[in-house]
Amino acid sequence: MGSFGFTLLKQRHIDYEANDKRVADYIYRMEPSFRYCMECGGCAATCTAGNFVHFSLREINILIKRGENKIVKEQIDRCMLCGKCTIACPRGVNTRNIILMAEKAFHKLEANEL
Repeated sequence: MGSFGFTLLKQRHIDYEANDKRVADYIYRMEPSFRYCMECGGCAATCTAGNFVHFSLREINILIKRGENKIVKEQIDRCMLCGKCTIACPRGVNTRNIILMAEKAFHKLEANEL
């Protein structure tokens, strides 16, 4: 086959069953409004931290629900906890508490308490 000047990337396969959903389950228990998040991006659009560093609360929420905790753990400390995202959320999701609960869940995972 001829060269067309581009290559195909390996397909990204997400195995939802193999991912660790303990962080998501903990957040669902501690902050029930997390279930109402429809990943509209309103939080990411108003995010102060997102203007300066690679941080998107929308992406964080999606990754938590998928169980892709490694990426979340690397990025979660970039949140400034200013609360603009909570004000902008059309569904009333307590986004600031989600960040705090995620941090707490990661500490519990490290201590084997979760």
